[in-house]
Amino acid sequence: MANYHYDEAGNMAAYFLISVLVIILLPITLSSLSSVSSNSTDVDSGCQCTPCVQRRADVRRRQRGSLLRPKFTRKSLLIIVGWVAVAFLSYKVAHAELENKVYNPFEILGISTGATEKEIKSHFKKLSRVYHPDKVKASINETVEDIANRFVDITKAYKSLTDETIRRNWELYGHPDGRQEVSMGIALPKWIIEGKNNIWVLGVYGILFGGALPTLVGRWWFGHRQKTKDGINAKTAAAFFKALTESSGMKEVVGVLGKAYRWETTWAEKATGLQDLEKEINEKMGDQWREVKELVATGGKCEGTEERALVLLYAHFLRLDINDALKQEQAKLLLQAPMLLNALLTISAARSWLSPTLMVMRLHAYMMQALLPGKSVPPQAQLPGFDGNIDASEVRDLTSFISRLEGEGDIRVSDARKALEGWSRLDVVDMSFKVIGERLVTPSSIVFLLVKLHLRQPLQAEAPLSVSEKLPKAIREDKEKDEKFLNSRKDAEETDEVAPAWAHAPHWPGLRKPGWWLVLADDKSNRIVVPPLKISDVPASSPGKERDYRCYKLQFQAPPNVGLFTWKVYLVSDTLVGEELCRDMTLKIDDVSALNAEEQTAEDEISDPEEDSLAGQMAAMRGGAVKRTLAPEDSEEESSTDEEEEGGNDSSDSE
Repeated sequence: MANYHYDEAGNMAAYFLISVLVIILLPITLSSLSSVSSNSTDVDSGCQCTPCVQRRADVRRRQRGSLLRPKFTRKSLLIIVGWVAVAFLSYKVAHAELENKVYNPFEILGISTGATEKEIKSHFKKLSRVYHPDKVKASINETVEDIANRFVDITKAYKSLTDETIRRNWELYGHPDGRQEVSMGIALPKWIIEGKNNIWVLGVYGILFGGALPTLVGRWWFGHRQKTKDGINAKTAAAFFKALTESSGMKEVVGVLGKAYRWETTWAEKATGLQDLEKEINEKMGDQWREVKELVATGGKCEGTEERALVLLYAHFLRLDINDALKQEQAKLLLQAPMLLNALLTISAARSWLSPTLMVMRLHAYMMQALLPGKSVPPQAQLPGFDGNIDASEVRDLTSFISRLEGEGDIRVSDARKALEGWSRLDVVDMSFKVIGERLVTPSSIVFLLVKLHLRQPLQAEAPLSVSEKLPKAIREDKEKDEKFLNSRKDAEETDEVAPAWAHAPHWPGLRKPGWWLVLADDKSNRIVVPPLKISDVPASSPGKERDYRCYKLQFQAPPNVGLFTWKVYLVSDTLVGEELCRDMTLKIDDVSALNAEEQTAEDEISDPEEDSLAGQMAAMRGGAVKRTLAPEDSEEESSTDEEEEGGNDSSDSE
C-alpha cells in the first residue's frame, strides 16, 4: 500500500521556482549587459580636429558616468530581486534535509565497507560505551528520546551487519526491517489541497490566471500596437503619412519632423530661456521662421510641444548658445531625430517619391553639421571655426581654401586640415547593370545595379586605376569575385578592410559613423525605381592595391518593354552636407530574339513549365505556353516507330 506525503518543507516547489526564474532572468540579464557594453564604445578613433576631440571626450565622460552611476530602472530592480530570490531558494535547497535517504549501516556506524566482522563488533563496543543511554545525560540540545533513538539506530545497524536474518532483509529490501511500504511524494504543501482552503486557492488561481495574466498580455499587446516597426509612435506615422506630399521640400520636411515630437517626447513643465531663444531665432530668420511655424501649426496654431521642439531644432541649426537645461533637452531631441527621419524616409520611399526622399536624406547631414536646412552653403562652413556665412564665391574648393588660409597665416588652418584628413568623400570606381548568366538584359529579367566604391580625402589626389591598366589575370579574378557577390544574398561585399572611424560632426551630441544612401531613380517622373539602400563601411582608397574598393548591389526587375531607360543613381551622405554624387545610367532592354539560339533555348526551357505541373496547369488556363509531356503509351509507340524506321533504313541499305 502506498503512503502519500506532502512537500511541507517546500523543497520540490523551490526546484520548480528556481528553474522558472533562471529561464526568465538569464536572457534578460544578458541583454541588459550587452546593452551596457555596447554603450562603452571606443571614442578615440575619428576626426582629430579640436572640436571633435572635445566632443568625443564629453561622450566618454557621459559613458563613464553612466557606468559608475547606473540608473535603477524598474527592469533592473526586477532583475536584482529575481536573482536574490534564486540565491535564497538555492541556499534553502542546498541545506535541506533528505527524507528519502538510502539506509547504509556502514555510514551509521562510521566504518568502511570492507571492515571484517571482528572489527565491526569491536567498533560497536566502543560506540556502546559512548552512546549508551545510561552513559549519556540529557541536555538542552538533546533529549532522552533523541539519545535512545540514536542508540537504537546504532544497534540496528550493528545487527544488519552481524545477524544473518536482518542482513538478508537489508540486502533484499534495502532496510533491516524487511519490505517497507511505498512512499509517494506530492510536490505541494498539504494545506493547498485541503477542503477547507479550496475557495481561497481557487480565488488566487482565478486572480493570477484570469486577471493578472490577461492584463499583462493586454498591456504588452496594446503597447506594441502603439509602435511601428521603425520604433515610432503610430500617431507619428499617421502624421507623417498625411503631411508628406510628392512636392514636399526641405521646409515641409522639417515641419513634418517638428510635428512628430508631440507624441515622441515628454518635456519638463518649465523651461527658462526658451522665449529669449525664440526671439533670437526670429531676429536671424525673420519671415522664414514664421513660415516654418505655420507648417508645424495644427488648426492654425502652433502648440507648445511642437513649438518647443522647433525652437530647439533651429537653435541647433543656427548654432546658438543655450543654457544647460535646454542643452540636455536639445541633445535628447537631436539623438531621437535619426530614428524619426528613417521612418519618414520609409514612408516616402514606399510611395516612390523622389523629391521628398532626397530631402529627408539631406536633412540628416544638415542636422549632423548644424547648418540651416535648404540654405546653399559652401563645404567650408562645416570646418571647425567657420559657419554658414562664408562667401562661396571667394574659393573654389577645399584644397584652395586651405592654401589660402595657410597663405594668410590663419590660426584655424590646423584644425581645418585635421578635419579634412578625417573627411569622407565618396568615389565611384565603377557602376553597371548586370544579369547573372546573361550578356543582355531582356524584358522582366532580374537585374543588379553593381556599384564599386571607395573613400578619398579631399586633399588626396584622385588617381584611380583604370581597367585597361590591369593585367588580364586580375581582370578575370575581378569578374569571378563580382559573379560570386551577385549570386550571394548580401547587399554588400564582404571585406577585411578597416571600417571608417567616427565622422567629422563637432556639433552633434553623440557619435556618428559616415554612411550613404544609394538610390536608383527616374528624375523625369520624380519616381524611385528601387527603394534606397543604406551603405556604410566603405574602405579607403589604396592606389597600390588592385581591388581597393567594395561592391554594393541593388536588385530589381527589368521593365517589361523593350527600349532605352535613362535613370539617375544618387549617392547621398548622411553626415556631410554637399557630399553627394549623381550619375546618369542607361539601361538597354533587348528583345529575346537578340539572344543566340542556345540562349533562347535555355530561356524557353526556363520560362515554359511542364504540362503536368501545377504551374503548367495554371499557365494553360491563362492561355500561356507549356511543355507537353508524353504518356508512356505514346513514348512506347514513338520508340517502336523509330525502331521500325531504323530497320527499314537498314534493309534498304543492304539491298
